[in-house]
Amino acid sequence: MTNRAKILTLLASSLLLAACTRGVVFSEFRDVSPAGWDEDSAVTFSFRVTDTVSPCNVLLHVRHSDNYPYQNMWLFLTSTNPQGVVTSDTIEFYLADDRGRWLGNGRNGHVSMPVLYEQNYHFPDTGAYSLSVRHGMRSDNLRGVSQIGMEILEP
Repeated sequence: MTNRAKILTLLASSLLLAACTRGVVFSEFRDVSPAGWDEDSAVTFSFRVTDTVSPCNVLLHVRHSDNYPYQNMWLFLTSTNPQGVVTSDTIEFYLADDRGRWLGNGRNGHVSMPVLYEQNYHFPDTGAYSLSVRHGMRSDNLRGVSQIGMEILEP
């Protein structure tokens, strides 16, 4: 490979890497026990907000196997702002269509489903936030879920 080709490859790789990471404010995934997600077990994300002017999209991600037994999922969310004020929310979303086909992206028996929780959201204050996620399904011990993730992205 010539020097010019090496430089062009390096430049293209750098641009691609910068394009992929631009706009990511926060991204974290947490493993769920392979034995199942206990109904009392919360997955908690802690993050800092430094910008209250720019809008953000807040996404939750559910990674599950083909063994997940339901078409949908309910999540109970508890958020805490920098002043310690706690708010709760409940969301439902579908992981499969009416024919049982998974809606997310996946391969080899694993599916990742992004769920838009907040769109063009402005955090009201700077500081430390947390979001705790518990499942709200009928099973005490929910099987088939491998990870829960949270991302905050600039649109």
